[in-house]
Amino acid sequence: MTAPPATVADAPAGVPTARQVRSHLRRARRRHHDHSLGDVLGDAYVMVLFVGMYGWFAISASRDMLDSPTVGRADPGVRWWLAVAALLAAAGLAWRGLRALGPLLVTPATQSWVTSAPIDRRAWLAPRLVILLTGATAGTALIGLAVAALGGVTDLAVLGWAAAAGAGWGATALAFSVVAQGGRPGRRWPTLAGVVPLLAAAAVTALVVLAGRLGDGLPRPTASPTTALVVVGVPLAVAATVLAVRALPRVDRATLTTGAQFANAAATATILLDPSMLAGLVESRRWRQIGRVRSRRFLPGPGWWALLQADVRRLRRHPSALLIWTALILVQYAAALALPGLAGAAQVVFGYFAADRLTGGLRSISRSPGLRRALGGSDAALRGIHVIVPAIGTGLWWLLTMPTVDGGPPWLGPALALGVVAAAWRAGTRPPIDYGGATVNTPFGMIPVDLLRQGSRGPALLAVLVLVRLFLG
Repeated sequence: MTAPPATVADAPAGVPTARQVRSHLRRARRRHHDHSLGDVLGDAYVMVLFVGMYGWFAISASRDMLDSPTVGRADPGVRWWLAVAALLAAAGLAWRGLRALGPLLVTPATQSWVTSAPIDRRAWLAPRLVILLTGATAGTALIGLAVAALGGVTDLAVLGWAAAAGAGWGATALAFSVVAQGGRPGRRWPTLAGVVPLLAAAAVTALVVLAGRLGDGLPRPTASPTTALVVVGVPLAVAATVLAVRALPRVDRATLTTGAQFANAAATATILLDPSMLAGLVESRRWRQIGRVRSRRFLPGPGWWALLQADVRRLRRHPSALLIWTALILVQYAAALALPGLAGAAQVVFGYFAADRLTGGLRSISRSPGLRRALGGSDAALRGIHVIVPAIGTGLWWLLTMPTVDGGPPWLGPALALGVVAAAWRAGTRPPIDYGGATVNTPFGMIPVDLLRQGSRGPALLAVLVLVRLFLG
């Protein structure tokens, strides 16, 4: 069992407080940095200007696209309810992201020198909590403002209520994630808090699709729900913040460092343009959570038949891949209702995502030369065996989503389905990135052309398929 964290009351005499340690570290860092306050304020100004300028440009371009004849006219009620479903799904995914990060995290040095010492844990983590709450409040306020502006709202009062609603619920989610981080292992409410929004989003989307296919669609509510969201969200955020502050002493070192490992992997994958670094960590965590499995014999047959059964059994032990594959069918039907003119392009993109969820065996074989040597046979044969499941899954997905698209020559659909499988194949068999390739000097700086070429293996072919679907659809 983990010993309870030390507090000021039971700390030995002579132990510095958290404020004293923080001040000492701040003075030590200043000896190694020559950035002035003006440089920091200048960087902050550039960042705010960048976010405001490009954010407003993205909102304006999205509004013009939704109203353009190319996208096609859709019922306002359909788009309103699908926006609600998208927000619910984003809330569920954001909660899962917060739980993966911690959200409170410390570096290995802090873990060794600070959190292992008899320093008041609450006093040490409180400033981090304040920074996270401020960032979550500001970020979700901007999201609420962007959603309202994207929906065509121009009234400043309504925009203010939308920003307040986003800020309140963002602070609530962040605070409750800290409470969950400091809770005892095995509690079910953190898992339910992430599952319920996703199930609600699926239910709303299914209802909208059924109403749109069988009837005239769901009507758009006459009253805006932002006021009710503010009335409920702001007091809940205050209560959740109080609970989060009380939970700080119970946050142990294990949960503080687990999120740091995930954050470091995400940062490294972003800098090196190699998503496999983060995907490998996520997949290893997923397999560790499965624990024990029931072993069964394979059906008799040749070697390729045993490998194919193993690939199918991998999907049975990874049910989220099949759930996402099924959810993308529902998303395709919703996209066809909300964006009729882009239904064909959406089918290609979502079909690629559906195929990619089934390429776990193909990625494992391609990224492990030792595993290929142990299994025997040629590399091409092993990869060919492990592309059977993604190919069958893509074909079935394509047939189930055919009612959402129309137009184009008869050969276009099968050709695009084969192209989607080829794109998933290229992405799954991508070799390790070589960082010694050519770069080009442009007015915008050095651009690693060869690095971008390697990273676009698979998505580049997908972009070609989308263009073909738009021109021939």
